[in-house]
Amino acid sequence: MDEACEQLYLKWTDVLEQENPNAYAWVVVKHRTIDHARARGRRPTVVDTAAFETAALRDAVDPIGELSESLHIYTAIQALPERQHDVIVLQYCLGYSTKETANILGVTPAGVRSTTRYARHRLQRALGLEKEEL
Repeated sequence: MDEACEQLYLKWTDVLEQENPNAYAWVVVKHRTIDHARARGRRPTVVDTAAFETAALRDAVDPIGELSESLHIYTAIQALPERQHDVIVLQYCLGYSTKETANILGVTPAGVRSTTRYARHRLQRALGLEKEEL
């Protein structure tokens, strides 16, 4: 994360000239996180797994059962197209609102809602769930 902040700081003028500085910063943070994981000999998905597990286990009554279930869901989330993945991680794992997610990704709130809807349908199919169960 320090590398991402440093990169943004060093290029701050360029960042501010972007059409959407928040979307640019999101990409920088995401790529620096991936680079950091790779430099440590880890798969980049480990970082996402940690964020997902933290959110899933925060209030779990049965942490082992919750972890097993969350890993199935996590695997399905990892298979989503990049934009759908980002929306699901930002909203459901990190707790951002639709408006905040739209601002971070540089899209409209309606675009986030639409992307979320498609991602949820895809996740439902991947997990074999009925619509009302997700």
